[in-house]
Amino acid sequence: MSVACQNLKYLRKQKGWTQQEFADKLGIKRSLLGAYEEERAEPRTEVLELVSDMFRVSIDDLLRRDLGSQKDNFLERRRQQKLGNSRQQIEFVPVKAAAGYLAGYNDDEFIEELNTFTLPMLGAGHYRAFEIAGDSMLPTPSGSVIVCHKVEGWEDIRNNETYIVVTSREGIVYKRLLKSNRSKGKITLVSDNPQFEPYSVGMEDVLELWQSDAVISKTGQQSRLSVNHLADMVSHLQDQVSMLKKKIRD
Repeated sequence: MSVACQNLKYLRKQKGWTQQEFADKLGIKRSLLGAYEEERAEPRTEVLELVSDMFRVSIDDLLRRDLGSQKDNFLERRRQQKLGNSRQQIEFVPVKAAAGYLAGYNDDEFIEELNTFTLPMLGAGHYRAFEIAGDSMLPTPSGSVIVCHKVEGWEDIRNNETYIVVTSREGIVYKRLLKSNRSKGKITLVSDNPQFEPYSVGMEDVLELWQSDAVISKTGQQSRLSVNHLADMVSHLQDQVSMLKKKIRD
């Protein structure tokens, strides 16, 4: 019996994929995958490499180790090993995964497939990192990675702090937040770049809130703004925040 063939079938079933779905992900015909699983053909090297990357299991294990014979679920065991390797695991959501995140943010399997990393300056805890795009939060440049911890609700929001806000309408945005004193169901999202107007959203539209703990950007990626331009931006932002606070109080 081919251990590799058994492992392909086992891993596919662990994910709940049909043969067609798995074949599509591997870029092969369903009939060829069927031949692999029925041990009528041996998986090609390029197929094993794709499976290795997809499930983060070595090619040697795919060829020699019967993953399905383990008492514990292989994917669950790998998840526990990963969690045990560090006191923190920061899940990374790149821009290209933003659309998928809106559908899978509450799906454990989707989150499990995200790449993770650690940061020495952060203590133990549950963090998530989001890559941002656009110029609305300059001088924080497009392409920066915002590392955050989750905020559960309106009461935990701190005025004028920066957050990743996830809504079904706006997607994933990085903004400075202000709470309305008149309505606990509304927040105002303010850009650091004064060229972008503030806007309000209802908490019923918010899927997730993540408060910023760290900003990661490439060396030299920072926007090349003059001192005068930066001063103007800060002054304009302060005026904007003061005006919004006055509106909220009135």
